[in-house]
Amino acid sequence: GGEEHITPEKFYVEACDDGADDVLAIDRVSTEVTLTVKKDVPPSAVTRPIYGILGTIRLVAGTYLIVITKKKKVGEIFSHAIWKATDFDILSYKKTMLHLTDIQLQDNKVFLSMLSHVLSVDGFYFSTTYDLTHTLQRLANTSPEFQEMSLLERADPRFVWNGHLLREFAAQPECFDWLLVSRRSCFRAGVRYYVRGIDSEGHAANFVETEQIVHYKGSKASFVQTRGSIPFFWSQRPNLKYKPKPQISKSVNHMDGFQRHFDSQIISYGKQMIVNLVNQKGSEKPLEQTFAKMVNSMANGMVKYIAFDFHKECSRMRWDRLQILMDQLAEQQDEFSYFLVDSDGKIVTQQEGIFRSNCMDCLDRTNVIQSLLARRSLQAQLQRLGVLHVGQRIEEQADFEKIYKNAWADNANACAKQYAGTGALKTDYTRTGKRTQWGLIMDGWNSLIRYYKNNFSDGFRQDAIDLFLGNYSVDEVEPASPLHVKKDWKFLALPIIMVVAFSMCIICLLMAGDTWTETLAYVLFWGSASFGTFAIILYNGKDFVDAPKLVQKEKMD
Repeated sequence: GGEEHITPEKFYVEACDDGADDVLAIDRVSTEVTLTVKKDVPPSAVTRPIYGILGTIRLVAGTYLIVITKKKKVGEIFSHAIWKATDFDILSYKKTMLHLTDIQLQDNKVFLSMLSHVLSVDGFYFSTTYDLTHTLQRLANTSPEFQEMSLLERADPRFVWNGHLLREFAAQPECFDWLLVSRRSCFRAGVRYYVRGIDSEGHAANFVETEQIVHYKGSKASFVQTRGSIPFFWSQRPNLKYKPKPQISKSVNHMDGFQRHFDSQIISYGKQMIVNLVNQKGSEKPLEQTFAKMVNSMANGMVKYIAFDFHKECSRMRWDRLQILMDQLAEQQDEFSYFLVDSDGKIVTQQEGIFRSNCMDCLDRTNVIQSLLARRSLQAQLQRLGVLHVGQRIEEQADFEKIYKNAWADNANACAKQYAGTGALKTDYTRTGKRTQWGLIMDGWNSLIRYYKNNFSDGFRQDAIDLFLGNYSVDEVEPASPLHVKKDWKFLALPIIMVVAFSMCIICLLMAGDTWTETLAYVLFWGSASFGTFAIILYNGKDFVDAPKLVQKEKMD
């Protein structure tokens, strides 16, 4: 934490270490960042406590500084405190807004609300002393030079969400030693329907690395898994239908990006075992077939593929059938092993490969399978460390079992909130090991909210993410931003007509006419009018949804 002093000319940020005399000075006019000492801070400066700087970003009104104003301790890793940033402030460098037109003011407001939106979605964690961005295995295999670097220099850029915001500070002298991290990749990040598949660099959408760590009497063990979208070019644009049909792009060479994706995965994690959980019939079927075909033709001994039709196998609440898949993966899992370092810091085993699971969204089905694989790994680790005796099962340790299941369900929810805007589905299974009727009702509710968000608010959420990550940069010179897309008259008219016609249909039903035939005629007329406009709206579904405006995602379809 530190103190922040504000004057009309400068922001001063000082560290709270005892005896530290350094103060970071940020010039509000030239945006230059320098190091000074405490006595140079003018006494007139306004002071308040902050817990760190997320970084800076340029909006229409100029540069803004994003600071953490509240934090909450969430736990410790090897006695390093891990904090969650719970409250932020976005401070303007400029002292007035008089230089802006009305339209620019309006745009600036929207951009600010986008930033607030990204910051308000849970999940910014940081530690000033522990590098959260790397897995234990990677940290153990580093050079002495790596150990000397600041946390910011050595962090894995895939998981540093404020990397773009910190670019102004990266060149600065050492004075912060903290990072903010959740291991959700910021490459090709986005909300569930607007970002699918891969980009030309081979980055898969919705990529998340999940590491499970055990620490016992000085020994540490870890098991790492990944999830990510099906890695070729496909899209699934919202069009008001409950489940938009996925489209596999016909015009591109998929193999190139596919190959890049797995090359980089192999470099990062070693052998790959793909676990594809999508349906093997209906609209998801071509995605499964294409994936299988491409792994085959890539013919890389490091990459294996298994498909398991989750919904078919587990239909009618038969979740015990997941054991079929676990048995198929068991040998592979033992071969991949896990990472283990003993209390003397000697590496006993390394993890040789990784499970890369996916369903359509890499959320609900994926999380269920990942929690089962992680449990199996944990079982082996605890036996090896002597926490469990041979033959003892985790399932029998009721207290721990409960903590374990809830932690995985919370993990699913955190990922799901970021992608789909609601909690995950199927968490009743993760939490209790049973699929319940109430769970089904909750899933139905969440699916409804997802449907609404995918169609009517995800464009805004995607724009917010793109702005935050620096995929879109605000141009101060340009008079109008891409936020102004003129809506055609039909967008207002059609939904209104539909609602009116539907209401009339109900009214005619309730207030019967003189004769039975007359009533029927009215009801039929208004009924078909409301149904007709509904059909037109559905037909033009693509134009009605709230699409992202800032970054043109590849026009795949």
